[in-house]
Amino acid sequence: MSATLEMPTAAIEAQINAPISLTEAAVTEVRGLLEQQDRDDLALRVYVSGGGCSGLQYGMALDENVEPGDETFEISGVKCVVDATSLKYLGGAVVDYIHTDMGGGFKIENPNATKSCGCGSSFSAGDDEASGLDTRAGGGCGSCGSH
Repeated sequence: MSATLEMPTAAIEAQINAPISLTEAAVTEVRGLLEQQDRDDLALRVYVSGGGCSGLQYGMALDENVEPGDETFEISGVKCVVDATSLKYLGGAVVDYIHTDMGGGFKIENPNATKSCGCGSSFSAGDDEASGLDTRAGGGCGSCGSH
């Protein structure tokens, strides 16, 4: 017998209309991090910056600032922020939290990535120049040891 989780209609619509998604495991982990900070003004900022083996790398932080042009939305009670440049590379991405024998960590499944580093923290979107991002710092993400 399998249990079916039912989300309120408003929560389902927010998840559908959000530019990125969070899995239940990611929501649980972010909520735990927010509780540790004991601040209600923080949001999960998901972003892309230049660097890593493949030219672009993912980043996430708890952030109190919302800048002009940022996309803000809420998923299952977690406030999220993505800047306009990152949104170009992250639209449709799914943020997950995975547990392995080596520990746990966030993982991003990105439909815009045309290639990824072995560890998954660096990617390329297939465009020669990542508009708005300095990719000259590439040459290794430092995580996977493949470069």
